[in-house]
Amino acid sequence: MNMQSTTTQPIWTPSAAQIEAARITAFAREMRARYRFAGDDYAALHHWSVSKPAEFWQAVWDFTGVIGESGDTVVTNGDTMLGARWFPQARLNFAENLLRQRDDTDALVFCGEGRVTRRLSHAELYVRVAQLAAALRQAGVVAGDRVAAYLPNLPETIMAMLAAASIGAIFSSCSPDFGVRGVLDRFGQITPKILFATDAYVYNEKELDTRDKLTEIVAQLPSLERVILVPYLHETPLLAGVPLAQTLAEFTAPFAHVSEIEFARLPFAHPLYVMYSSGTTGVPKCIVHGAGGTLLQHLKEQQLHGDIKPGDRLFYFTTCGWMMWNWLASGLASGATLLLYDGSPFANDGRLLFAFLAREQVTHFGTSAKFIDALSKSALRPRAEFSLPALRTVFSTGSPLAAEGFDFVYQEIKADVNLASISGGTDIISCFVLGNPTLPVWRGEIQCKGLGMAVEVFDDNGQPVREAKGELVCTKPFPSQPLGFWHDDDGAKYRAAYFARFAGVWAHGDYAELTAHDGLIIYGRSDATLNPGGVRIGTAEIYRQVESLPEILESLVIGQDWQGDVRVVLFVKLQPDVVLDDALQTRIKQTIRANTTPRHVPAKIIAVADLPRTKSGKITELAVRDVVHGRAVKNQEALANPDALRLFENLPELQD
Repeated sequence: MNMQSTTTQPIWTPSAAQIEAARITAFAREMRARYRFAGDDYAALHHWSVSKPAEFWQAVWDFTGVIGESGDTVVTNGDTMLGARWFPQARLNFAENLLRQRDDTDALVFCGEGRVTRRLSHAELYVRVAQLAAALRQAGVVAGDRVAAYLPNLPETIMAMLAAASIGAIFSSCSPDFGVRGVLDRFGQITPKILFATDAYVYNEKELDTRDKLTEIVAQLPSLERVILVPYLHETPLLAGVPLAQTLAEFTAPFAHVSEIEFARLPFAHPLYVMYSSGTTGVPKCIVHGAGGTLLQHLKEQQLHGDIKPGDRLFYFTTCGWMMWNWLASGLASGATLLLYDGSPFANDGRLLFAFLAREQVTHFGTSAKFIDALSKSALRPRAEFSLPALRTVFSTGSPLAAEGFDFVYQEIKADVNLASISGGTDIISCFVLGNPTLPVWRGEIQCKGLGMAVEVFDDNGQPVREAKGELVCTKPFPSQPLGFWHDDDGAKYRAAYFARFAGVWAHGDYAELTAHDGLIIYGRSDATLNPGGVRIGTAEIYRQVESLPEILESLVIGQDWQGDVRVVLFVKLQPDVVLDDALQTRIKQTIRANTTPRHVPAKIIAVADLPRTKSGKITELAVRDVVHGRAVKNQEALANPDALRLFENLPELQD
């Protein structure tokens, strides 16, 4: 292992022993022996994976031990992203693959801000899912029905998903911090038959009752036949006022004798999840993902790119309204223990979370780039206070991780880890670009393209470019492409969302660059790029510079239409007791100018008390841009803090 902090050397390099122990090393060795492709580095492995997709995806199925029948055909119409069909003869069950272990080792370990801690073995989880699946079947749930969850990140949320998937029902979830309208905008479109919910949850040491919201939601979901209340803070959930409600214990009591699951073996493309776009520009799109594609892609990412092995202990800080919860749940298929945390990650100044991870000997720690940035500006230095000897990998996603975030991880969390910045999205329930335990980590870069993912960066003319900024695209089909959008029978909305920019090529909406190291840098969303003087600027380039200043907690930048052009406007959220005076404004501008270009320097810098963000923690540049331009924000229920938008209305600083 080599850990440095210069621009000419990697910030981390795996040792020979780490490379040899990695799952991807065994996979590459086996594939080279079987298929005899040229080259012995990752570039050669990736080239084979995208040039021979049938060989590659069958190899992933075999190597990861998918339970089911793959059939004789891997892909038909494999030359088109809009017509490819993966494993058309296959039969499998998603839940069966996640519940393959039935021993007494930990399957789930739960911590709810220190108030509630629980653990379930693989054997206990299997039986609990068996009883819940039997209850769902008795309640009339069949393949294709929708089962929804309005729940925190509880063990019961995992159980509900697995029970639904064992039958072939379609699972969809929202976290309890969603408001009534946000839930109805999502679940109202998919008409669920069953709703799992809880009467209260905890966040930042506050107990929050959800029954009033739940009552409104149930009243406006006429498709519901049952509401199952899950205990969390109260041993017996409070049912009063909630229509159709019964407790989870009451629901499963008649099936206490059940200990086996009747797994429905279904086609590869059978729908598993409905996920939702952020919904900040209208009612969220309902994105339907298939069981086989989700399973195969997650197995590939977690075992090969993430090096997750049986007995590893996987943590991701997420709510049930973010796709990383679905990704985390799949860790069971690789034999990992899932460490579930619910509540504020900064409870007790962040020490509660890290104490949990240290106590449970986490091997894989996942979080958002925003959390790493916020942690760096807090007083907590995890490395000085907590021992994390088993930790091998740190995952970061949600937004671009600044180069300074890389420094913080290696200096203040652990020096010898693979820092895997990953990027993909809800749209594909997986990653286009991600980590690799056998490759070096370069400061500020995502390590590599995902195996089987034909990722390129296109210029405006649809030509691939390297070491130049452009659109992140995928040029060949992959198994975790959505099955489509709910209520989009002719596929028009699906095609418009991803294939309108470049014919037959998936345009993901990220502004990116392929580096000299075959890594990637994401500069932000394409639709949020700035265009002063017609020159495209990625917002992440500005954030990196601004948020390196200790006075600034967070920032948001937009382009304001002004006098026939666009001017850059920067909003900053400051540390307590800091004032945005002329000296600080000058430092901000000088920092941006010195490290980027004069075009990046904002014309206006404005201090605000808060920045609006989505439920998954992403700041909402487009919503702020709409407010500044006097346009209505169509779906404020998608925001965690919609009141923050008022801070951007009719600002006198933007009138001249």
